[in-house]
Formats: sequence, C-alpha cells, structure tokens
Amino acid sequence: MAKGKAKGPKGKKITLKIAKNSIRITLDGRRRLDLSKMGITTFPKCILKLADVDELDLSRNMLKKIPGSIEKFQKLRWLDLHSNQLEELPEAIGKLQNLFYLNICNNKLTSSNLPEGLNLLKNLHILNLGLNRLDSIPTSLGALKELTEIGLFDNSLTTIPNSVKRLPKLKKMNVERNPFPESIKQEDHSDPIKRVETLHLVQEKDLCSSCLKVCKGERDKLHQFMDVTPGSSKKSSFSSLLTPNSTAKDNQEEWRLRDDLSSHSMDDVS
Repeated sequence: MAKGKAKGPKGKKITLKIAKNSIRITLDGRRRLDLSKMGITTFPKCILKLADVDELDLSRNMLKKIPGSIEKFQKLRWLDLHSNQLEELPEAIGKLQNLFYLNICNNKLTSSNLPEGLNLLKNLHILNLGLNRLDSIPTSLGALKELTEIGLFDNSLTTIPNSVKRLPKLKKMNVERNPFPESIKQEDHSDPIKRVETLHLVQEKDLCSSCLKVCKGERDKLHQFMDVTPGSSKKSSFSSLLTPNSTAKDNQEEWRLRDDLSSHSMDDVS
C-alpha cells in the first residue's frame, strides 16, 4: 500500500469559544486576545469575529502565514507574532494604522518577503525584526517617523540604511550579532543614534522560566563585568526587557556568539 505524503503537525483547533475565553483585560483597560503557546499551525479564522480587540498575541506557535484578513483588526495597537515559523507577512499589515508595537522576531522572514506595507505604519513606535534571515533593511522603513525602538539583532545584515539610522525619534537600536564589516563597526562612534549593549524588545513575561533564568544570569554577569571595568560608570537600565533565548538557524549560526546561550534551541522560547 502506497504511503501518502507526510503531514506536518496538525495543531490545536481554536474555536470561537476558546478565543473568547482567551481575552484578557490589561492593566490599562485594553482588551488583549492571548492565543500564545497554543500549538496553532494555521491562523484561526474565527478570531475575525473578535476584531475589535486592542491587542493580539499569537506568539510561540507554529504559524507559517498570516492572512490578508488581519487588516480587519483596525483597532489593533499591539501585535505579537514572535517565535513562529513565518516566512512572509501580508501587505495588508500596512493597513493597521493604529499599530504601536509589532514584534515579529524569531521567525524565518527574508528581506525579499518583508511587505512594503510596513512603511505605512505611521504610528508604530516599537518594531522587532531580530532573529530572522534578513540580509538587508528596506530604506523605506525611514518613513516610520514615530519609531523609537527597533530590534535587528541576529540577522545577516552588513549595513543599516541611513534613512533608518537617522529616524528623528529613534532612541534604541539593537544590531548585535550581524556580520558588519570592520569599517562599519569603526564608524559606530559617529552614529547619531545612542548605542546600548542590552537593548531588548521582548518582555520578561513573554519568556519561559528556564529562558528567563538564563537571560537574567547573563545580564548579572554583564553587570558584574561592568562593575570591575574602569570607566564603566554608566549602566543600561532595561531590566524588564530581554532578548528571547533562541538559536537562529541556517546561515545565521556563524554570526552567533559561542557562549552559554548557544546551547539552547529555538524550542526554548515556548
């Protein structure tokens, strides 16, 4: 008997009842639909009936695609898609004009699959593109004039467009573990953006206990090092923000630090 094609993981079926029961009220009174860590493999269409929520968390699932119908979430201010298997994003994401926060780190996005619609998110303040497969950043992101924080760490970038570096309100940019040429690294001191060593765009509550423990340990080591290093009087104060403890795959591996974090796989962020 001939064997059929191998099927991927079936994933959990999300019903409208499950989705309604997953709505939480945040401290500031916003409605958050939290479907993180639920083993979802396909975007649940039923949640389109809950498109009036303010925040949507689909992180740490197995999603490969987000449909264009995401544009129905017109009130959305906060969208978290980190730690999925996304290879592309729909152009319709640019229609989420109220979006303030967008986290798409730890996916499989390439530069060619970044939608042009990203530059239409005029109210976006925080964008996390770290831990993907980007070899370039579109100059059109320079249109995001309200952007204050951007994460570009753990990609394959060799340069950052001036249009992005010179964004008027940009205060924090994490570009660590990219294969920048030495000439670019030497120019960092003249960059108008203030560099920080521990800028991270994933909150502690988004990490599992083991990942959080390791990240805190690494942060403590850094602080101890700074305490005994002459001239290191200034310390970064991003205690509630941490990078997800993941290992990028494929061509990113050679750019990673060979430290304790490399012993953890992408499954650790689950």
